[in-house]
Amino acid sequence: MAHITFITGGQRSGKSRFAQKRAEENSDAPVYLATAHIWDEDFHNRVKRHQSDRGEQWTTVEEEIQISRHDLSGKTVMLDCITLWLTNIFYQNNNDVDGSLEIAKQEWEKFIDQEMELFVVSNELGMGVHPENEIARKFADLQGWMNQYIAATANEVFLMISGIPVKIK
Repeated sequence: MAHITFITGGQRSGKSRFAQKRAEENSDAPVYLATAHIWDEDFHNRVKRHQSDRGEQWTTVEEEIQISRHDLSGKTVMLDCITLWLTNIFYQNNNDVDGSLEIAKQEWEKFIDQEMELFVVSNELGMGVHPENEIARKFADLQGWMNQYIAATANEVFLMISGIPVKIK
């Protein structure tokens, strides 16, 4: 089973930087598991910035939904990020919260059944402004429930605040 370090926090809180540093300290050849679907030019630019932040020692694996289909046994893996992964699942399932949550939980369980050192990045959506529309509220609920699920399976949990990691578990 995977050894899981779960890193969550708000936007631009330093989550990815912290996860990347921890993964690089753990391995000379870490794997970056990218879950993003490129929706627009702004997001494309964000992905390019993340890519430029990583050195040549990184191997990138791109997977929008079926993270368990990749054999990452024996590797150090940085999964970035749960929020984008859930967005893909939620969109594919026509914004069905319950169905999306069940699919995400099943996929997570299959994924963490591998022996790996796993650094997982996610977002805390419920700490900001209450979403103004129904779909955004449903997604914030989905994100919160999945974060709780992942945190329960994690060996360590960190909350990033203004670039400072606060150990929760």
